[in-house]
Amino acid sequence: MWYNAVMDFTDILKPGLEAQKTETVTEKNIASAWGSGGLSVYATPAMIALMESAAFQAVGPFLPPGWSTVGTELRVKHICATAKGRKVFARAELVLVDDRALSFKVEAFDEMGKIGEGVHDRRIVEKDKFLAKVMSRSLVKPETQQKEDQA
Repeated sequence: MWYNAVMDFTDILKPGLEAQKTETVTEKNIASAWGSGGLSVYATPAMIALMESAAFQAVGPFLPPGWSTVGTELRVKHICATAKGRKVFARAELVLVDDRALSFKVEAFDEMGKIGEGVHDRRIVEKDKFLAKVMSRSLVKPETQQKEDQA
């Protein structure tokens, strides 16, 4: 099947796709290491990264070569702390496909129960075009870019 910029991704991505990612709370993913707090507990940014990774994995295998997704919005609550040594897993379920816009229900758990929940949005992008746009923005002086963005 041939894919292009006007492709309808609802043909290949359906609500209900899901994935799960797991990690153990270590010195590398605690709040004091991330700079998001001063305690030796699982960092909120680490939980969010795990949720994003699960969402990416839920749809990534179904995308044609040269396509990927990027995160665009997060609305997440971190509702319970997790101590070092505990296992944490995040689950993402695709709940909405609207052209290239994707919305996921995301949840995180440790061995004791739910520690986080929310909604994560991603957008399907053509890798080469996306990266070219990023590079072109990096070549523009910041004051020039602000004027272009406001136009």
